[in-house]
Amino acid sequence: MTGITVVELGVWVAGPSCGGLLADWGAEVVKIEAPGGDPFRGLYGNAAINGAFEMDNRGKRSLALDMGSPAGLEIALELIAGADVFLTNLRQRVLDRWGLDYDSLRERFPRLVYASVTGYGTEGPEKDRASYDFGGFWARSGMAAALTRPHEIPPAARGGMGDHTTAMGLCAGVAAALFERERTGSGQLVSTSLFRAGVFVMSWDTSLSLRSGAPNPVGMRRERSINPAFNSYADAEGRWFWLLGLEGDRHWPDLMRAVGREDLIGREGYATLRDRMGKAEEIVSMLDGIFAERTLAEWGPIFDREDVWWAPVQTTEELLRDPQAEANGVFIDAPVPEGTAKVVASPVDFSESRWAPSRPCPELGQHTEEILLELGYDWDRIIELKEASVIP
Repeated sequence: MTGITVVELGVWVAGPSCGGLLADWGAEVVKIEAPGGDPFRGLYGNAAINGAFEMDNRGKRSLALDMGSPAGLEIALELIAGADVFLTNLRQRVLDRWGLDYDSLRERFPRLVYASVTGYGTEGPEKDRASYDFGGFWARSGMAAALTRPHEIPPAARGGMGDHTTAMGLCAGVAAALFERERTGSGQLVSTSLFRAGVFVMSWDTSLSLRSGAPNPVGMRRERSINPAFNSYADAEGRWFWLLGLEGDRHWPDLMRAVGREDLIGREGYATLRDRMGKAEEIVSMLDGIFAERTLAEWGPIFDREDVWWAPVQTTEELLRDPQAEANGVFIDAPVPEGTAKVVASPVDFSESRWAPSRPCPELGQHTEEILLELGYDWDRIIELKEASVIP
C-alpha cells in the first residue's frame, strides 16, 4: 500500500482497525480526531499504556480537529482531496451533517474509494442505530445464542473480536476497490457492517437453516456431541484440549489406538459415525475417564504418534510462550511511544513485499501542525486556528 493515502475519520475499533492494517502495509494514514481524542484512548482510564489502542492505531499520524467548525471541515476536505481512501465508521446522520456522505464526496472526488463501517448497514430503519461488536456482530447475528446452553447466561465475546473480523473484511474490500480503480479510474463505496460480518461468520448455521428450513441446535453440551472425536476434553491436571477428528469415520481408528481401545474400531454399534451418534454420552464419558489418567504433556506425543489431530486450549500467557507463534511471526518488534516492544502482528504476510509498522501509535494531535504545513498553511494561519480552537 505504499503510495496510498488514507484519511480516517473514525472512533473505537472497527474503522480504525482497518486503517491500522493499511498502515502496516505501507499506506500513509491520517487519523482525524476530535480535540478530546478518540474515546478509545481512555478505555483504561489513566493507564500509562493502552496496548489495545496502540494495536489498531500504530503507524498513523494524528490530526486533532474540530470538525464542527467551518474551518475544521475545510481542512478535512483539503485532506480528502489528496487522498485515495476515505475511511469512516461514524453514523450516517453525522456524515450527512458535515457533507461527508458518499454521494457528496463522490461528486467532488470521483477517484476516491469511500470505505464505510456501520453497526447494522447503510439501509433500513436501523441504519443509524449505534452498536459495538457485542451488538451487531455478537448478539444480533445469532452467534451468542448459538453458544448459549438452555437456561444459561449467554457468553460474552472478548473485546475487539467482531471489530477485527469486520476490519479485515473491509480492508480486503478497500484493496479490491483500489485494484478496480486501476482499471476504470473511478472510486466507489465499499461498505460492511458488524452485523453483516457476524452473519457471515455464522453462515454455516444460517445457510443450513436457509436450505433446510429447520432451526439449528444451539448451546450443545459437549457430553452429547454427535461426534465424540471432535470435542473438548480435560487431562489429569484439568487442562483442556480439543480433538479435531471432524471426519468421524476417518479419525476414529486413530483415536481408538491412541487411547488403547482398539477393540472399538470395528465393533458393531461403534464402527460408523452414525452408530456412535446414538452412544455419544457413553463415549464422551469413557474418553473423559481415559484422558483424566494422563497429563497433556503425556497425551501429546501419543496423539502425534497415532495421527490424532488436536490442539491445546491455551491462555494468553501460554500463547506468549508458544514457540509456534514465535516461529511464524505472530509477534513482531515494533516502535511504541517509549521505544520498541513486542506486539501482535497483522495477520497477513507477503513473500516479496515485507511489511513492518512504520511509526508508533501517535499521541493525540501529534502531527497536527506538520500536516497543516504540508497542506500549505503558514504559521500565522496555524496560530489563528489555535486561537479559534479549531485545533488544540
